[in-house]
Parts: sequence; C-alpha cells; structure tokens
Amino acid sequence: MNALVSIIVPCYNQAHFLKDSLQSVLDQTYSNWECIVVNDGSPDNVSEVVELWRNKDLRFKYLEKKNGGLSSARNFGIEHSKGSYILPLDADDIFHNDYITRAVSELENDKSLAIVSCYSEFFIKKKENVIFQLKPIGDSCEYLLYANQLIASSLYRKQFWEEVGGYDESMKKGFEDWEFWIAITKKGWKYKIIPEFLFYYRKAKKSMLVDTVSNYDITIKEYIFKKHKECYIADFENCMTVLFYGQNTISTSQRKIKNSLEYKIAKIICKPYRIFQKLWSQK
Repeated sequence: MNALVSIIVPCYNQAHFLKDSLQSVLDQTYSNWECIVVNDGSPDNVSEVVELWRNKDLRFKYLEKKNGGLSSARNFGIEHSKGSYILPLDADDIFHNDYITRAVSELENDKSLAIVSCYSEFFIKKKENVIFQLKPIGDSCEYLLYANQLIASSLYRKQFWEEVGGYDESMKKGFEDWEFWIAITKKGWKYKIIPEFLFYYRKAKKSMLVDTVSNYDITIKEYIFKKHKECYIADFENCMTVLFYGQNTISTSQRKIKNSLEYKIAKIICKPYRIFQKLWSQK
C-alpha cells in the first residue's frame, strides 16, 4: 500500500485557515502524498503561507492561476498532479490523522470501488466544538440522485476524473462535487463510506455552501437533473415522489405563513400603503 495520493487544496481568501488544514495533512500516518495548494487568484497572502510549509516539507507544492472558481482550481491542481489517487481538501477543513491510510486501504483492497468517503463532523472555530455529525449511507448512484452522500474530500481514483472530464467548471455556485460523484457512479462504479469520523468540516456563517443552499439550491438541482436526466428517467417513480414531496412541503409552509397571526397583522398594517400605491399608479 504505497500509491501516491495527490491532495488538492484550492484557496481563495482563506489563507488564514491554511495552517490547520495543512497541519492535518502533515500529521497523516500515510506518508506517500503530495499536497498541491492552488491559489485561485486570491488577493490575500496564500503564497507566503504556503512557502512556510514548503520550507517544512517539500511534499507541499504551490500553483497560481487566475480566479475561475472551485471546479477550475481543482481541475488545474489535478492536471499538475502525479498521484494515482486524488483527495480534494478545502482550505478551511481538516483531516483525521488516519484518514488517508484508511481510505487508501479500502481502494487497494476492492478494485470495484471508485470512491471512499467517511463520517464527518461540522465544527465552529475549534475542531472540538462539534455542532453536527453527518453519517452518509449507500454505495451506488441511486443513493446520490437526491442527496449528496459524499463529502467533497472523498478519496477517488484519478482515472475517473479523466473519464468524466473533470469537475464541471460551469458550476461556479456549488454542488460541483455532487455532480462529479453522479457522473462517476452512474457508470456502475461503487463508493464506500467508512463508518468513522475521519473528516472535520469548518462551519462558517458565510461560506460557499451556505450561499448555495440559500440562493441557488433549486437552480443547481435543476441543472444536475437535466445533465444526468437518464438517471432520473430510469428512477421516474421515485423521482416524482421526491419532487412532489418537496412541492407539498413548500405549499404547506406557505399556507402556515399566510394563516399565522404575524402575517395577518402585517397585511392589515400594509393595507393603507397598498391603497395609496394603487391610487398613485392611476395618476
């Protein structure tokens, strides 16, 4: 078990988090790795921070490119990688010391696996301050169609990145990893979840994930559904159940809001303004 693992770390405005992330790489019990930090046109001091780590260990490498988004940065780093296994790492997240050892072992022992992931913990500021635990399930594309069961920092065989054409660089608002996993597994390849907490996700008030879920969730899901429509057509009955359940949930929520006392009071307060606005528009 000595395959080279290429760890790809895109960085944009997160140089202040790199210390914890890169330390978690250096602390790995698995030693045959290279860690490529990609400066995605960041205005902060990424280059200075990475130089400090390069002085500690030459397995750390540094690349620069014009800003193009997360998918573009990952693809750029992978294009310059030498490993047969790829492991993405966002600049503010942290690995458990044994993560790579455990994940590589799974890929080496089961050639039907394309991807290996694990349980993860979400934390605020300090790794010990856990606010949420994620325990994904499944092993095939069917489990990924309506929810992303795999963290972005899952280990996978580089050959599949080549086969599917890399991460979709048009997906600049998020969920690019989810689409990437579907592209791989719909070909019949399996994934495996290690049932241990080996990854730590930093939860921030402002983050790409928060922005995606808040503002682009429906738009991006529509894009994924259409891009991989053959998967959803094959799962038509379940697809309709999921979509109409979501629609019913939204409708129920809207009815509750309209029937709430707060909504009725606000409607009464705003009534004079609406009358004035109507009269003004008629002038």
